Amino acid sequence: MTDPETPATGWVPEAAEEEAAEEEMPLSLRLSIADTLTLGNATCGFMAVYFTTTGILIPHLTGSDESGMARHSAATAVILMLLAAIFDLCDGLVARKLRSSPMGAELDNLSDLISFGLAPAYFVLVYGMVADDAHQRVSALAAIVVLLAVVLRLARFSCVTMKDGMFQGMPSPFGALTVVSIVLLELPFVPTLLAIVGVAWLMVSRVEYPKPRGVLAVAMLSWIVGAMGLLAAWAFDAPGGQLLLQTGCALQIVLAATIPLFATTRRVNTFRHNRRENREARAAQPTQ
Repeated sequence: MTDPETPATGWVPEAAEEEAAEEEMPLSLRLSIADTLTLGNATCGFMAVYFTTTGILIPHLTGSDESGMARHSAATAVILMLLAAIFDLCDGLVARKLRSSPMGAELDNLSDLISFGLAPAYFVLVYGMVADDAHQRVSALAAIVVLLAVVLRLARFSCVTMKDGMFQGMPSPFGALTVVSIVLLELPFVPTLLAIVGVAWLMVSRVEYPKPRGVLAVAMLSWIVGAMGLLAAWAFDAPGGQLLLQTGCALQIVLAATIPLFATTRRVNTFRHNRRENREARAAQPTQ
């Protein structure tokens, strides 16, 4: 005997079909506030590539001598990467305070790949093309190294469980900002190349980095906002803007080099401490 509300032909009301589809769908497509911030991260990364192309690469290929436009576009691209870092920092804070959709982790990885993998790698590539055409292939290789380092770093982050409060390897936003700072310092090509490869290695290394929470998150946010001001001053050719930019970039590089040294020193001290405790424990055991 068929249900009186359902015809014998097997036709199911539209509302029942929608309800059944919702039950079968494993993930919700409704974006949370944290997911919206993550999409802002991806948008900033894409626009950084856009400004690098239209303001730096195309004028170079067409033989334009407008250095002011290139400087302004470079600053805009880096500011967008800094904004992406702010979005990346805030979406994690918001997700912990409120909630994130089941797609949150995947959206975060994909957005980070655009903003902190593709955008800085492309910036390195264009830098090599603009600096010297003879360095195009080498700069392309360095850009690939940066991109692959971010890909491997994000993939490992999804698979490896770390102790609370720590990252394994330099976080991709920090690595991207360090790579860009190295380029903006305009050092000789070989030291620049070696420093970029070194940052890529740090991103896939096992060096432990603290997660930006509490005071550290506020300090990082303040540094990013300050860096934006330095870039803006440099872009509009303000008095002392070049010196301020170089100082900011140098501080970023020094910070990137200092954290692994402290982490390595702490790891060595912990190893020695554990080894001494084990030796003392063995010595305290009664002999038979």
